[in-house]
Amino acid sequence: QVQLVESGGGLVQFGGSLRLSCAASTSIFNFKTVGWYRQSPGKERELVASMTAGGSTNYAEFVEGRFTISRDNPRNPNARVNLQMNNLKPEDTAVYYCRAVQGVVVYWGQGTQVTVSS
Repeated sequence: QVQLVESGGGLVQFGGSLRLSCAASTSIFNFKTVGWYRQSPGKERELVASMTAGGSTNYAEFVEGRFTISRDNPRNPNARVNLQMNNLKPEDTAVYYCRAVQGVVVYWGQGTQVTVSS
């Protein structure tokens, strides 16, 4: 069973930055896709950013160039999937989840809270 563990969430002021990381119990390069989703109270979980095994990325429209998804160097045995978030807004407040797909199986992390104060 693959496990995903997010870290890096917290409280930040409007316009601030946070860097989320997702560690996996297997190499992240084994996954077909990796990505970040978020869920706010009363809202459905939505895609933030994703990356394929080949490195192609996809971002939600609301990102507007503020976030960047990346993977650590593949030579790092503990390589993680990262989400650099800049120019954060109060509407970015949510629980952020790491998601990974291996074959036909989808794995989710437990989530990390991001709160942006105005």
